[in-house]
Amino acid sequence: MTPAVQTEGLTKYYGPHRGLEGVTLEVPTGEVFGFLGPNGAGKTTAIRLMLDFIRPTKGTVRLLGADPRRSGMAVRRRVGYLPGELRFEGPDRVEQFLAFLGSARGGVPRRRIVELADRFDLDLTHKIRTLSKGNKQKVGLVQAFMHEPDLLVLDEPTGGLDPLMQQEFQDLVRETRAAGQTIFMSSHVLAEVQQAADRVGIVRNGRLVAVERVESLGKRAIRTVQVHFDAPVPAEEFSGLHGISKLRIEGPVLHCTVDGRLDPLIKAAARHTVVDLISAEPDLEETFLSYYYEQEDARHD
Repeated sequence: MTPAVQTEGLTKYYGPHRGLEGVTLEVPTGEVFGFLGPNGAGKTTAIRLMLDFIRPTKGTVRLLGADPRRSGMAVRRRVGYLPGELRFEGPDRVEQFLAFLGSARGGVPRRRIVELADRFDLDLTHKIRTLSKGNKQKVGLVQAFMHEPDLLVLDEPTGGLDPLMQQEFQDLVRETRAAGQTIFMSSHVLAEVQQAADRVGIVRNGRLVAVERVESLGKRAIRTVQVHFDAPVPAEEFSGLHGISKLRIEGPVLHCTVDGRLDPLIKAAARHTVVDLISAEPDLEETFLSYYYEQEDARHD
């Protein structure tokens, strides 16, 4: 099956400054791909290159098997795009605005617009220019999903949404994936991507430094752990354990960071009387940063 997104050596320089360099990536049809990185890492540049809003310094892009530069409108009608910075203005009411966008994409049934608006608690009678940031984000989501595109490209999709609407977005992503559509989702919010994505990649300083399946990350996830004992324990019993770092002992409580499996720590702790053990949810940001620093170390070796 033709990949939904395919890039080869995608690079963009702004004068001497690197926006993106050497990004080679393939996203299969029907996958939810999370594109992660801190603000300014190159995520939005990559999306603009993919959609042919800006031209690459070098490298190639194919969307849904076609060159977006040559295929133009034919490809864009099959793509739903949510920009990271929404600039919706004008005197139109929300429903008029969405109907206009729908007509440019070959027509969208009104019931589809109403259905999505209801899901996101969006009032279609309000004027676009009066909307809050959160409501403009809802308009952006509705217009991206409403024509049921083969590929959705979403740049920071939950910005400005409250937790209830964020969950509604996650539900919609799962339904969209189940229907066979592809989602390329850029974000710096790791938890939202972890919930929905099949695979995740991290871009940092304009380079793609890792691509992994979400479940693979869990096997080497970095988490913080507290072990409460009935009495103080000697630090040397724990300091040499595989994957243990940032170790400190305060009275009967051991604090540390664990990279990967908890088994070595649990076996060492079992030599003493354990009162409680608290393990925080895996920190994907630290996990990804560990990939990044490994890449940097390898580059300098």
